[in-house]
Amino acid sequence: MSNPYTSSEHLLPSWVEDDSKSECCGWERVTCNSTTRHVTELSLDNLKSSLGNPYYYTPETVAEVWSLNVSLLEPFKELRSLDLSLNAIDGWIVDEGFKRLALLKNLETLILDENDFDDSILPSLSRLTSLTTLSLANNQDLGLRGNGEGGWESLSRLENLEILDLSFCFLNKSSILQSLAAIKSLKNLNLAGNKLTGSLPINGTDNWQVENKINPSYNMSSRYAMSNDILDTISLVDLANFSKLEILDISENLFTGSVSPSIRELFSLKALSLSSNELNGTLPTREFCTWKKLEELDLSLNGFEGILPPCINNMTSLRFLDVSENHFKGDISSYVGASQTSLEYIDFSYNQFEGLFSLSLFANHSKLEVIRFFNENKKLEIETENPAGWVPLFQLKVLQMTNCSLNKLASNIPTFLLDQHELEELRDNFFMGHLHFQLQQHTYMSRMDVSKNQMVGKLQENIGKMYPNLNYLNLSRNHFEGNLPSSIGDMTILEALDLSFNEFSGEIPRELASNASWEMDLNLAFNNFHGQILLEQLKSTLTLQMSGNQFTSILPMVNSTYSHLSYNFHGQILLEQLKSTLTLQMSGNQFTSILPMVNSTYSHLSYLDISQNDISGVIPKGLIGNITNLVALIMANNSFYGQIPCDLSAIGTLDLSHNLFIGSLPVCLNLPKLEHLYLQGNKFTGSIPKGLFNFSSLLTLDMRDNSFSGSISIEIKQLQDLKVLLLSGNHFTGIIPNQLCLLKMISIMDLSNNAFYGTIPQCFHNIYFGKIGATNFNYFIRESGLMNLDRVPYMYKGLLEKSVEIYRSFGYLDAEVKIEFGSVLVHMSGLDLSCNNLTGGIPLELGQISSIIALNLSHNQLDGTIPKTFSNLALLESLDLSHNSLSGEIPSVLIDLNFLAVFNVAYNNLSGKLPDMKAQFGTFEKSSYEGNLFLCGPPLDKSCSKVNESYPTPTQSSNAGDKKWYQVDPLVFRTSFLVSFIIFFFTVMSLLYINHYWLQRCYNFMEDLIYSCYYFVFDTSKRLSNCLCNI
Repeated sequence: MSNPYTSSEHLLPSWVEDDSKSECCGWERVTCNSTTRHVTELSLDNLKSSLGNPYYYTPETVAEVWSLNVSLLEPFKELRSLDLSLNAIDGWIVDEGFKRLALLKNLETLILDENDFDDSILPSLSRLTSLTTLSLANNQDLGLRGNGEGGWESLSRLENLEILDLSFCFLNKSSILQSLAAIKSLKNLNLAGNKLTGSLPINGTDNWQVENKINPSYNMSSRYAMSNDILDTISLVDLANFSKLEILDISENLFTGSVSPSIRELFSLKALSLSSNELNGTLPTREFCTWKKLEELDLSLNGFEGILPPCINNMTSLRFLDVSENHFKGDISSYVGASQTSLEYIDFSYNQFEGLFSLSLFANHSKLEVIRFFNENKKLEIETENPAGWVPLFQLKVLQMTNCSLNKLASNIPTFLLDQHELEELRDNFFMGHLHFQLQQHTYMSRMDVSKNQMVGKLQENIGKMYPNLNYLNLSRNHFEGNLPSSIGDMTILEALDLSFNEFSGEIPRELASNASWEMDLNLAFNNFHGQILLEQLKSTLTLQMSGNQFTSILPMVNSTYSHLSYNFHGQILLEQLKSTLTLQMSGNQFTSILPMVNSTYSHLSYLDISQNDISGVIPKGLIGNITNLVALIMANNSFYGQIPCDLSAIGTLDLSHNLFIGSLPVCLNLPKLEHLYLQGNKFTGSIPKGLFNFSSLLTLDMRDNSFSGSISIEIKQLQDLKVLLLSGNHFTGIIPNQLCLLKMISIMDLSNNAFYGTIPQCFHNIYFGKIGATNFNYFIRESGLMNLDRVPYMYKGLLEKSVEIYRSFGYLDAEVKIEFGSVLVHMSGLDLSCNNLTGGIPLELGQISSIIALNLSHNQLDGTIPKTFSNLALLESLDLSHNSLSGEIPSVLIDLNFLAVFNVAYNNLSGKLPDMKAQFGTFEKSSYEGNLFLCGPPLDKSCSKVNESYPTPTQSSNAGDKKWYQVDPLVFRTSFLVSFIIFFFTVMSLLYINHYWLQRCYNFMEDLIYSCYYFVFDTSKRLSNCLCNI
């Protein structure tokens, strides 16, 4: 089973060749019959996985495909189960092919998931007539690289096949489903993720239309990573041919229309998933009621409407019911019956249910674990106290009732929660009041999440003693207050504690993290904590968030064996002793200074945020020591001054904005891996150093609101990955270089409020401006530890093999890049050249930037007309051309800009009738057009009829063609002037030649003029000579 690319010795250490003493039944991944000692099961999945990660398959760990020598399986005559999944097998060695599998007469289960097989293996598989389970999921080449020689029809020979998984493949045969219908024994059919389109079948004449489309953005939580595409129109046989089907999964497709009544033919169904399609209409009530054996029903993520079939409350076998994210309405009480005691998971979220629902209806549902009632219309009222004192038989693990009017009369926390000993998930509810924990100790509970409620009051002093084995506790986004109980220190295996966005106060108890047996993540952000923090408390923190409090200092670990500082530094941050911390967020406090990493060879710090404090002075040399993996260094909104030290480094984000730095950027600054550089709001001067253009990984360059000067160097073309360029509010001069057009990845370019002159480069249309990806950048990127803090408090896995996961995470740190263009809100793509000295016309090519959202050319000296090509900017939301010298009419085709929210052409020389007040132009006011004397029509007070009377000449001229009365074509003007001059000259000469009298008078006039000029010059020169002689 070895392959040429990786070795499986680390996975199969006991598989020893030529060892007569070795007993194969004792080998890993081998199961034998206890009597005959023949091998019955082989689990040879993921043999190419990397050492140290033996059961995880990724494209990085398995890059090459390989061929299998099937003859090695021949000796296993009694083999009943074979798993070859996750091996990237694309075929077999010549003459050792899958035909030899036919010798495995007893094989019942064959798992070939996630390989690279094509349909040429199907005829060989059809010889395995003993098969009851066949899984070919996620074989991407099963149809795309097939030879199309009747492979699917051969599967009809598998008369014993009961389970068939064809999910997430690229199938392309029109006869596939007809062939599957011929397998009379089929009980479990999985066609999920095939992107099938069309309507569900009514009878044998119905079609399932399939779209030839791959969705690259599809993101699955399961191990399957690709989508299917069946390419033909498939005519299905009557659903009666699937009468034995018990499990049908056609989720994650593109089916449309309503569910046909012929669905009743599937009367043996135990599990049905229609999730994640585009189905709509009402459900066929009578047909649904025929499913007496139904255990799992998933209708989520569709467009169903109307009421649910009332017979659902009589389905006594129903365990899983998910109708979330549809348009169902009505009273939920009619769908919950006393006989549904098998229910384990129920989700009515994101529908239009209304009325009053009492949770006491679930009182006898002893197996119930999950209740979810996310509500959008806020018309659903949920009562938990009626009747008073009811005691449930269930033990919930997840309870979510977001946007429901909970206990409208009492507005308190449900009392039945006091009897819930296994409840882990209470987030996103509107529970109000005090949180009272049970008095007994709960040693079995490992996690608790009550975040995003409206709970108030203080925590019980003994909370840590009641839940000593919690490893995850989230109390964030409530209204808890008071001091933290010291008993939290008794939670010795706590991995994550989130107390953010509350009203806790006081100092942090010494016991908070000092008793932790391993590293933890601690979020104290946005409370009222104050005072000092002992580093002894932080020695085990991986992630520390303490923003938005009133901390003043961090005290050193006096007794720490690795501390070399034994005195207090009031108001200082001691980075040296945060030995294990990966993430440190300390923004928004009252720290006044920071001490550097004197000896940081052991530090793993990857994120440091000290922004919005009272820190002043120069950045200390060696601030971060020798740390090489610092992903983000955020020092914004302090009072740092002086120059940037050359040893400052970060590989992700460096934010020095809104400080008091002065002088030029240091030439010695070397940050080749930096991605985001923020320098806004300082007092930097000089030009952009050429060394900055060597930051080849740079995505964001923000130098706004400084005093930089000079021109933009042509070397800027080296920043090929740049997406955001912000240079506004400086003193840059010169022309805008064409080299900017080589930065094709740019989404936002802001050169406003400078002194650029010349014309707008025509090549700007070569820039993508948002065509490929958004420009939201997080300070906190994937290398940081917080990305590993996702919690999965509950997972339901049923007959459909569909995992229902409720992900929760621990306070992510993020700060989006927010760019504003004038009064326009944040945009994902835009060009701002306003407030410069640009001249010339607006290039027609700007109309080719189809993805741009904001364009601002205001406050320049641009002339000419507004290009009609702007009508091609279909996504444009803001267009500002005000305060220029533009002329002509406003193109009426701009009415086609359906997303245009801001339009300003004020203070130009525009004329003519304004575009009709239709679509977005019906929303623009007078202020958009003021300062243009010759514009007329609503919303202006000047009507176009009055303009015709006042200015007849221009109007008449404009009726003759597109040219306006005040516009002169230079070529026409020069030509007409030259012709007129020639005609005039020859006319005068002809008259003089014909009339001798006029000719003689002309000669006499010229002679008199010559003599007069001669004597004038002679007399003047003689007088000047006499004057000089007398001197």
